[in-house]
Amino acid sequence: MDQSPTSADHENVERAELAAEQEHVDRVYDRVAEAARSASRIAVEGHQRGQAQNVGRVREEEQTGLYERDVLVFAAARRIAELDAEHEGLVFGRLDADKGDDQPAVESAAGLDKLYVGRIGVRDAEYEPLVIDWRAPAAEPFYRATATDRLKVVRRRVLRNKGPRIVGLEDDLLAPERAPEDLPVMGEGALMASLSRARGHTMRDIVATIQAEQDKAIRAPARGVTVIGGGPGTGKTVVALHRAAYLLYSDRRRFERGGVLVVGPSAAFMAYIERVLPSLGENTVSLRAVGELVDGIKATAVDEADVAAIKGSLRMRGVLSRAARDRVPNAPTTLRVFLGGGTVELDANQLDNVRRNALRRTPRNRAGAEARKGLVAALWQRFPDDLRTGLYGDRESFGDQVTETPAFRTFFSQWWPVVTPEAALRWLGDPRRLQRWARNELTPAEVDTLAAGIRGTSEFTIADVALLDELSTLLGRAPVSETKDEEFDWLEGLSDGVNEVLTTSERRARVAAAREAEELEEYAHVLVDEAQDLSPMQWRMVTRRGPQASWTIVGDPAQSSWPDPDEARAAMDSMLSHLQRHTFRLSTNYRNSAEIYAFAGEVIRRTLPDADLPDAVRRTGVGPEHRIVDDGKIAEAAGDTAVELLQLVEGTVGVIVPPKLRPAVDPVLAELGDPRVVAVSPLESKGLEYDAVVVVEPDRIVSDTLGGVRALYVVLTRATQRLVTINSTTNWLP
Repeated sequence: MDQSPTSADHENVERAELAAEQEHVDRVYDRVAEAARSASRIAVEGHQRGQAQNVGRVREEEQTGLYERDVLVFAAARRIAELDAEHEGLVFGRLDADKGDDQPAVESAAGLDKLYVGRIGVRDAEYEPLVIDWRAPAAEPFYRATATDRLKVVRRRVLRNKGPRIVGLEDDLLAPERAPEDLPVMGEGALMASLSRARGHTMRDIVATIQAEQDKAIRAPARGVTVIGGGPGTGKTVVALHRAAYLLYSDRRRFERGGVLVVGPSAAFMAYIERVLPSLGENTVSLRAVGELVDGIKATAVDEADVAAIKGSLRMRGVLSRAARDRVPNAPTTLRVFLGGGTVELDANQLDNVRRNALRRTPRNRAGAEARKGLVAALWQRFPDDLRTGLYGDRESFGDQVTETPAFRTFFSQWWPVVTPEAALRWLGDPRRLQRWARNELTPAEVDTLAAGIRGTSEFTIADVALLDELSTLLGRAPVSETKDEEFDWLEGLSDGVNEVLTTSERRARVAAAREAEELEEYAHVLVDEAQDLSPMQWRMVTRRGPQASWTIVGDPAQSSWPDPDEARAAMDSMLSHLQRHTFRLSTNYRNSAEIYAFAGEVIRRTLPDADLPDAVRRTGVGPEHRIVDDGKIAEAAGDTAVELLQLVEGTVGVIVPPKLRPAVDPVLAELGDPRVVAVSPLESKGLEYDAVVVVEPDRIVSDTLGGVRALYVVLTRATQRLVTINSTTNWLP
């Protein structure tokens, strides 16, 4: 079929533009390959440098060589990782700029200043920039230039990539009056093209399509607390991740040395976002789900809503504090010592006095020495006067003898064991003990609910992790000597004498061991995503990871799964009130179609009339569909609906199911054998997005999930193109 000259001319121009851009991108990739080879050579040379020529002890003069080797290998390895990072395209943007509004317009496109923007900076052999890092100040106009404030930009071009190949061009002409006549303008808009792409199983970066309001949040000052708010689909998460990459670029020494921690709501969410930072050139960030913040614990189980509400409440501080200071369950209540023909005994009340005095200023696991001293003092006071002065002469001699008796040793090991947070949390399953610890904190009904919830499962839940962290602080960690059953010097700390001689290496080893036992890993910057979901107890846990850190906090109160957002916000404010705040609101919903979001907005407005609802910018012409099925056919209907949606979308289909229905629905979906279908709970769906979503039993999501209607609002805003709800009743519709 013949084409019009206009159409043919356009295709010729497009081919020429693609070829020209591809030529430049090929130069960049060639240079990157050369840099990777150079880094590999440096790594090999680093391994060879500084190696001792003899077998045995390293000579002092060789230590400098070993240090240089380590520096070279580390730097080379980091550069290799940076160059090899998975990404959708190394070069994604170009700016064509003139000299300014007060200068005459250039007559040809060749007279414009040309600057390429990419994921990392790359220079040619003469050290001239082939592409600048997107985080560099020179790249800011790529994101911030607008028609009203163009920052000298005439044309902004986005290069759509498939690996190293350019597959399309999208231009924004910001200054038509200053554009040369031979300046071509391609495409229909990079942002809308990006929004129409199918979703996969991992989050994509938005580095090529960052908008001006997003860029301001990304480049906010590093100090203090940066709060990024906005409704569903506004890009809060990906903006925050780009901010983490920007901070590492702008002050690498500080943030790489101190560390950057990213905290998210679930393991599924962390898996979804894990490739974003590497694709932006950063591989040094620690990503942790809130259920993984305590070392050695990876909690994924979720409590019933009423149990989770109790565990997350700030009232648990008092409960846990009393538990950490009370008697150890099944500990002996009497100490009887036979010494020098005499007998002395301490009863339960006297032992309690010793325990309370020992714990007055010191956590239990570090108060063993104080407890021993207290026992010795109490026994000495009750020992017969004639034996006290005649046989032992003084309390010091008495203490040396009594602490070595088998009876004392056996008693003390049972009365004052090292208590782990895990063991202490299990104590709360005893309703009689819990009732004593929960006085004036929990109602009798809450005591029964909490005790039953703890007894009812052998695994720790996500809400338990914050309680374990609190208990770890309350209990303290045992000194190294306590865990090695070393000889006890009950006068330790009372004498200034030297007890032993240590070599320098031994002393350093002891210092390192002490730090490892006492210190919590702290970070220079902490990024909290879905922050509205953190309970007050979880806020205490998170803020312990960055007492001196700067913060990025991302959230939306309307999406909170915590039933009392004001309580959680107060807990956050109490921990971070001393820091300066920078607040940003993202106002555009890029994820949902306008049809889907209008329905979700109607649902949340019934409960929260003042909810912050962004503007959805994209329409598909397809509204949500609501299906009513028989109660016994919910699982079958979920599978059939997923099959239908697989035919209508190119990307993923998310099936969001209340936890209690997962055993019935999951096998049906597994039989489909299609990896594009993903089954998640309402909590696991936080922060995720799919091309199509099946919502199973919305009314059960409201009743069974902490957060109620807010949780349903989250679920209804996960779809980009199609939304279908399946329910056995009709009473949930707004």
